[in-house]
Amino acid sequence: MSRIGRMPIAIPAGVTVDIAENNKVTVKGPKGTLERVLPEEMDIKLDGETVVVSRPNDLKRMKSLHGLTRTLIANMVKGVTDGYEKVLEINGVGYRAQKQGKKLVLSLGYSHPVEMEDPEGLETVVEGTNKITVKGIDKEKVGQFAAEIRDKRRPEPYKGKGIKYADEVIRRKVGKTGKK
Repeated sequence: MSRIGRMPIAIPAGVTVDIAENNKVTVKGPKGTLERVLPEEMDIKLDGETVVVSRPNDLKRMKSLHGLTRTLIANMVKGVTDGYEKVLEINGVGYRAQKQGKKLVLSLGYSHPVEMEDPEGLETVVEGTNKITVKGIDKEKVGQFAAEIRDKRRPEPYKGKGIKYADEVIRRKVGKTGKK
């Protein structure tokens, strides 16, 4: 049995979970509403204050979908209650970020400033000039947009210049040494 899949998901106060046909799960909470169509082979039941996911048989595909389905629902519940955030740091001389309305403007050493529009349902906050926080209720969208920002200038291994996640460790390399 899937250790993750068989754990029930506790529904906090103020959150409602609706399960429609074809396993369309809608989660409403204080921060907003998320909906997602989950694999229809999985059996999702609302059991009082918990959601229980069970699988029909022990085929490999069902085993892999079991834990996934449970985690997706748990992430939706956490998203509408607490929300998700990713923190990015900009390192480098002259590299900086600023907010212009719903636009994030990055100066990353290119000949032009890089402008990125905040996607629907996400918010970016710039603290100082070198810290960007991406906030939202959908874990997938927050992670994806943070990755897109990071891709504009990935950290390089010699000086560590670029955009990195706050919890990311950059493996540094030793530069070349001069001939004596």
